[in-house]
Amino acid sequence: MDASQLSRKIARNKSFAGAVLVRQGETDLLCRAYGYANRTWKIKNRPETRFRIASVGKMFTAAAVLQLIEAGKLAFDTRVTERLGLAGTKIPPEATVRHMLTMTSGIADWSNEESENFDAEWAQFCREHPLYLLRRDADYLPIFANLEPYGPLGEKFRYNGAGFMLMGLMIEKVTGLSYFETIRQNIFARADMTETEFLDLDDVVPNVAEGYVPIKDENKKIIGWKKNYYSTTAGSAADGGSTSTLEDMVRFARALRSGRLIPSELAHQMTSPQVVETDDNYRGFQWRYGFGCFVLLDMQDQIVRWGHTGEEDGVSCGYWYYPQQDVDVVILGNQSSCATKVLWDIQDFVLGL
Repeated sequence: MDASQLSRKIARNKSFAGAVLVRQGETDLLCRAYGYANRTWKIKNRPETRFRIASVGKMFTAAAVLQLIEAGKLAFDTRVTERLGLAGTKIPPEATVRHMLTMTSGIADWSNEESENFDAEWAQFCREHPLYLLRRDADYLPIFANLEPYGPLGEKFRYNGAGFMLMGLMIEKVTGLSYFETIRQNIFARADMTETEFLDLDDVVPNVAEGYVPIKDENKKIIGWKKNYYSTTAGSAADGGSTSTLEDMVRFARALRSGRLIPSELAHQMTSPQVVETDDNYRGFQWRYGFGCFVLLDMQDQIVRWGHTGEEDGVSCGYWYYPQQDVDVVILGNQSSCATKVLWDIQDFVLGL
């Protein structure tokens, strides 16, 4: 499959709308947009369109925490409750920065995405916690701090956004700046990410794609769309939610790899396996997690790719780096759950280079 065949395959996937970049070295193998940024006015997505990136932003938080570790202001074994004054909550006193960055704290998340009844529980959550009021990390703390932990501290990986929100609060405590301003200064500015910002869902800003949720019939066929205004959080937080572009995501990753954000040794640790994500060897790969970063290994323990996904209503995206091929892959989608199939199609293409 060549790049033109890959592009046509993505175009035929009507569940996907967004923009895609596959860059090897300085050569764009594929850079194209698909579908609509605004369905009401039939405004098409463009490669320059800005998209909300959900949990992909966890990589920004991890890099900022590692900057503070390098500066000696934090350590991997810094205890979270002690530094944040959260004694008496359900967050274990022994929980450390390392536990949060590797998602092994066992603490309850602010939203239990692994629940078998997630849709019903999410609807109930939205009734109890108006999403338009959730604008920063401190807004979430009362939601999860006193919930019973999901499991023992350090026992295993369990995907968790609350731990990254605690890291956001830690960043604010240590720097004296807001989480948002810290990331603007120390991540976005250093990486020349001029089109990346923490935009609220109700902000009026040019060139930003709206998010859409499919309406399906009893046979799972898409019969219409609705906007995601009432089904996702309005603001950003340290677990994700910023808005970015194809080009800016590559700029971030290259700044990370080059040592402009953190020293190369720390960047290597961030993007290398730290814990087992799952041991089922799905699709013939080993699934691991670094510091705010998913890592995929082949069965010979070589890194196939590292990066992060982002999923929420009306948002489906990911950034991945394939070191053996020196390929950056960015998928930014503005429809629910639309990026996964595109990623596997792209991976088949990349691994064939």
